[in-house]
Amino acid sequence: MDDLYDEFGNFIGEAESDDDVQSTGEAADAYVLDDEAEEEEAHGQQLMEVDEGPSNAVILHEDKQYYPSASDVYGADVEVLVQEEDTQALSQPIIAPVVQKKFTVQEEDLPPVHYSRELMTDLMNYPDQIRNIAIAGHLHHGKTAFMDMLVMETHDIQGRLDSKRGKKREEQLRYTDVHVVERERGLSIKAAPMTLVLQNTLMKSHLFNIIDTPGHVNFADEVAASLRLVDGVVLVVDVVEGVQVTTELAIKHAVLEDLPLTLVVNKMDRLILELKLPPRDAYFKIKHVIEEVNTVIENTIPGRGERRRVSPERGNVAFACSSMRWCFTLQSFAKMYAEFYPGPAKAPGFGKPMKNLDVEKFAVRLWGDIFYNPGSRKFSRKAQEEDSKRSFVHWILEPIYKLYAHTLSESAEDLKDTLDQLNIRLKPSEYKTDAKELMRLVCQQYFGPSTGFVDMITQHVPSPAEGAKRMLERHYTGPLDSKTAEAMEKCDQNGPLVVHVSKLYNTADAKSFHALGRVMSGTATTATSVRVLGEGYTIEDEEDMVVATITDTWIAESRYNVPTCGVPAGNWVLLGGVDNSIVKTATVVSQKLPDDEDAYIFRPIRHFFESVFKVAVEPINPSELPKMLDGLRKINKSYPLITTKVEESGEHIILGTGELYMDCVLHDLRRLYADMEIKVSDPVTRFCETVVEMSAIKCYALTPNKKNKITMVAEQLDPGIAEDIEAGKVSIKDPVRVVGKFFEENYGYDLLASRNIWAFGPDDMGANILQNDTLPSEVDTKTLRSVRDTIRQGFSWAAREGPLCEEPIRNTKFRITDVDLAPEAIFRGGGQIIPTARRACYSSFLMASPRLMEPVYSCSVVGPANTKADVYNVLSRRRGHVLQDGPIAGTPLYSVRGLIPVIDSFGFETDLRIHTQGQVSLSLVFDRWSIVPGDPLDKDAQLRPLEPASAQATARDFVLKTRRRKGLAEDVTISKFLEPELFRQLRESGVLEGGQ
Repeated sequence: MDDLYDEFGNFIGEAESDDDVQSTGEAADAYVLDDEAEEEEAHGQQLMEVDEGPSNAVILHEDKQYYPSASDVYGADVEVLVQEEDTQALSQPIIAPVVQKKFTVQEEDLPPVHYSRELMTDLMNYPDQIRNIAIAGHLHHGKTAFMDMLVMETHDIQGRLDSKRGKKREEQLRYTDVHVVERERGLSIKAAPMTLVLQNTLMKSHLFNIIDTPGHVNFADEVAASLRLVDGVVLVVDVVEGVQVTTELAIKHAVLEDLPLTLVVNKMDRLILELKLPPRDAYFKIKHVIEEVNTVIENTIPGRGERRRVSPERGNVAFACSSMRWCFTLQSFAKMYAEFYPGPAKAPGFGKPMKNLDVEKFAVRLWGDIFYNPGSRKFSRKAQEEDSKRSFVHWILEPIYKLYAHTLSESAEDLKDTLDQLNIRLKPSEYKTDAKELMRLVCQQYFGPSTGFVDMITQHVPSPAEGAKRMLERHYTGPLDSKTAEAMEKCDQNGPLVVHVSKLYNTADAKSFHALGRVMSGTATTATSVRVLGEGYTIEDEEDMVVATITDTWIAESRYNVPTCGVPAGNWVLLGGVDNSIVKTATVVSQKLPDDEDAYIFRPIRHFFESVFKVAVEPINPSELPKMLDGLRKINKSYPLITTKVEESGEHIILGTGELYMDCVLHDLRRLYADMEIKVSDPVTRFCETVVEMSAIKCYALTPNKKNKITMVAEQLDPGIAEDIEAGKVSIKDPVRVVGKFFEENYGYDLLASRNIWAFGPDDMGANILQNDTLPSEVDTKTLRSVRDTIRQGFSWAAREGPLCEEPIRNTKFRITDVDLAPEAIFRGGGQIIPTARRACYSSFLMASPRLMEPVYSCSVVGPANTKADVYNVLSRRRGHVLQDGPIAGTPLYSVRGLIPVIDSFGFETDLRIHTQGQVSLSLVFDRWSIVPGDPLDKDAQLRPLEPASAQATARDFVLKTRRRKGLAEDVTISKFLEPELFRQLRESGVLEGGQ
């Protein structure tokens, strides 16, 4: 009976009868046979499912399932989300729809153009008909508006603009501003390429690859990256403001890179409508602006600037008003006169054709001190009649002034009569439009398309076939007599594929990048396997090389890309699929070169200045660190001069050029690339460490095994050497004779010293020198040569992180005066020599009156004359000072130029605008490294919390605060780097105080 229930009292069944339990032998055999049959079925994979019926197992209440679960209903592949009713807002969906993020302005489809796109692709095969140019200039001088003018001439999008109403109608087109921040802030941030087909005055089509560059001085790195791709520069200058900071930088860079310069004097209507200058004064204002440009050219290459002069009679100066969409040169304006005989006192544009006018000779007489005498109708060097005027004033400025005056002041009926005389026909409805639109319509018909600009570029900028030689000589690291180099020089589209990539552009969803490059030789086609060579690639070290496949090739058009099956040599191409390994620039070459030649790269871009503006970033949510690191990698690709690194303390550092630059970088990091919230530190700056004297004693360091001894002396470099090294005027990779000759001729080094320069540091372009000053009679030359590389590495390590606050060393020469080495090679390995050479550098550095260096901005302020006092006051409160000031000729504006330390410039622009009610514009650009006043090792300097340091304690203050921020020990101890015996001797002799 007990068997009927379990220990919990649950009924488990009745006992079987004895008859049921007993079985005969036959039954047992049958059971065994059945088992064998089942096994055979199992082996034959013919098992049948057995329905065991309902289970009688007891199920607890909490385990009972009355309804099927969501996973039972929807399957294991479906993610099921169960949420309480009140945990989410009603506006937030439980399962949000997939959102396709777009961060750029894009055309939905290819917009209609006034030429055939087949013509554009055909022209790509003829390098002689191609021109590669960059449009450069200062902020708000009209570069993007000038591009809009060319876009409106080539693209059929006027209807779309006419359909806009209200404020949107007043907005400028800004076709090449595609980034979200560019649209919001109203200034260009990225260089934007476009390929257009433009016609000259003879109606001949040319293919123009144009890149529109930013004007803000913080984004001058984009200008430097753009100038690498081009054969000429179009400089756009506002006729009122004249040459400003970015303009000056662009001129200097173009001249030093041997790029032809052409000038567009823009915003000509400001002379009429804003300054209200009479034509005679307007001529002198224009002339002054052109001479400003020529002065910068002459100052850049003293004595050689004459052949590079820009002048209207040479044909390399154009006059434009990009907002009204007109542009002309002297030659194109003379051609307007040739087409219509004007009569002595009438404007061009009506009358019978004049066949006998020599356009070239007439154009030459339209500029300079050449006067037109209406009575005799002749030109002369001096005014011969009472009403004689300069030919430029009489033939060009006065007709333009009259055109503006009539259009803006006359009634519709009177204006119609005036325009009829000029063969300008407008619709009746167009006479009722606002003054700005009416003026634009009249000017467009009066001046016609910008054929004069096309003539100027085709005449003064070489084609890719002619410009390739300059690019190879200046930027190619390989031999110029190889077959690959010859193919690049000829722009051979059948040669081996070589593409020089200088810019990366993110896709619309900001998840990957496209690479913009210039095809030097061969044809870039899709599905081609190529080698992508990074900036660190050399034949000896092929680590910076990957193999990739070109997935797409496009013709870049800013707001849209034209897909194509291939792009031949001489053109720009946007490549897809090769961006993974590219950081800044790269060289894309085919898998195999002719005769199995070695592949060489194009040199990295040399920028105008350095990144000195520093912030530290970290994610608010620590688990999102990998996401932020991926964002930092993409930021590094997107901005040419950005630098990201990790400090010893674990801080993630971003180095940029200025406040606006960093603001855009952090916006892109938060919104585009990482899509997360980050914490940003207060801005700081980079410092450098240097010496101002020679080491007080010869400082030596012993290796850990006490078998080697290195003795060094540190001293200041001669002025100018650091700048020459950074400018690339001398390279340590050059032969010893070349390097020796440079220092011998320029800095008076003796032959032995100049040929014993071992290294520049911390890298090949570093502003420090390691020099072997040992004598062969004292040191075994062969043994010394065996440790040369390891001593170099120790020197590079020391130069990268100085002893004061682990900032780079600058402007210092380290001389090796003695080396005592162990005879056995095993005792002088890298592990012994490298840290010892570093300690020898540090100890000699600290004994040579070390100083801290800080970066200094050159500051340029333009505003009304009454703001001058405010500029002086704000600048003086920030350790800044004025270098020069003066009025801008022909305008009510005043210009002030000065210097301000970068660390004191944070918030300077905001402060200045508050004090001047927003009337001034400011440009800050890195200028130089300057020694911070005071001794950084002076322990007597008084530093009080929350109080600014005194002038002579500034260096000490910076060093201590930088060390605290980096998590280093509070103070610098010389004893840490000096040998104990040497330290004891110095203390006894009184050279060092007890505390040091």
